Amino acid sequence: MAASKLDTVFAALGLEPSAAQADALDRYLDLLERWNATYNLTAVRDRAAMVTQHLADCLAVVPAVQRFRGGGRLIDVGSGGGLPGVVIAVMLPGWDVSCVDAVAKKAAFVRQVAGALRLPNLHALHGRVEALREPAFDLITARAFANLAEFARLTRPLLAPGGAWLAMKGKRPDDEIAALPADVAVFHVEPLGVPGLDAERCLVWMRPR
Repeated sequence: MAASKLDTVFAALGLEPSAAQADALDRYLDLLERWNATYNLTAVRDRAAMVTQHLADCLAVVPAVQRFRGGGRLIDVGSGGGLPGVVIAVMLPGWDVSCVDAVAKKAAFVRQVAGALRLPNLHALHGRVEALREPAFDLITARAFANLAEFARLTRPLLAPGGAWLAMKGKRPDDEIAALPADVAVFHVEPLGVPGLDAERCLVWMRPR
């Protein structure tokens, strides 16, 4: 069922994954379900709901990332079970993706996914993002991590020259945008249509002024 539902999501978003990519996402769901039974990686338990609320939501970001740049270094902050980092790593192999989370079991899960799905471009980092000492990243993403000002403040040392922040949000967060410091600019707020999800979604693109 998940595979056919995923096919519907791919078609709705105009994505044309290879058979290997589609299979990898299906196997990722298998792992998420299995680990979730023990480690509580996500509050969503039903597989069909996982397809809509997690995979479709994250797949909707893929065309936007692809438009920004064909590849580079990406870090997904507060990645949890690897959303959207794992999805981006599967769909866009030109991106080298690191998923960071302060919870050890979540980083361990992403490490397991990278091995099981044979994704050399997917890495798991355990720790607080503000304490990381890593080479700079071209794109810094977050889904339900923090408000925009906090997101930018905590991750700014990791942003490469010419890089950008990409925050996944529900409704357009005008209050958060207004509260940004003067040296951070929002250059695009992109509405997202998530197949099967009856809720507002948008991407907030930011960069240093």
